[in-house]
Amino acid sequence: MFCGCFGAGFFIWKLPGYPIKCKHFMVKLWGCININNEPMINEEIRDREVRLIDSDGAQLGIMLTRDAQLKADEKGLDLVKIVPNARPPVCKLMNYDKHRYEQAKRARELRKNQRIVELKEVQLSATIEENDIQTRYKNAVKFLEAGDKVKVSIRFRGRQMAHTNIGRDIMINFAKRIEEYGTVERQPRLEGRFMLMIIAPRAEKKSFAEREQERKAREAEEEKAAQAEEKARKKSAPKKKDKHESENMI
Repeated sequence: MFCGCFGAGFFIWKLPGYPIKCKHFMVKLWGCININNEPMINEEIRDREVRLIDSDGAQLGIMLTRDAQLKADEKGLDLVKIVPNARPPVCKLMNYDKHRYEQAKRARELRKNQRIVELKEVQLSATIEENDIQTRYKNAVKFLEAGDKVKVSIRFRGRQMAHTNIGRDIMINFAKRIEEYGTVERQPRLEGRFMLMIIAPRAEKKSFAEREQERKAREAEEEKAAQAEEKARKKSAPKKKDKHESENMI
């Protein structure tokens, strides 16, 4: 059942055997609960008197609610109850529509700049070669610069379980290589046939947008270097003789 005198934003709940009464924001055996989680404004405020704050933050003191509403009407603003549990309640003069718009805009900005940290994985082995370590190193650096954590794992097969110290040395060496970009959050630990280590990105003052821009610039440089290398390789390759030229020589 909804409260008719206060609009559809307030829900009345009633226990059997008790009369329905309307007591806003008072948790008793009966009451009226704001289910929209929105502050009461203007005619929704039914308190006899309120403590009023002006739009510039000035304290206007305690006055009757109807007088506070008159002041709001004179200034073309809304009377908003900001502290309903105070006695008397605290109200403020403001442009409520503008206030809601600014709050929604701030929330959008926060969501836009928010970055969820993911856990990426880099797999090593007890018999890994140097060129494979370099590849894993580049991937781990890319993940850490993007702000993600890296899980380094080694799986021991067969008799390798008798030499887990080799895998630990490989992990410690890998952590030393990457210490410029990340710190070891969890030391190498053996879990069954797997040895795991967690590396977290170093705390830095650069924003996510700056790190993303640096990553794109680095990838562009790497692509440019690869193209230059491919071009140089094609130049150095021996030139094939033309078919007509070969026939004339015969």
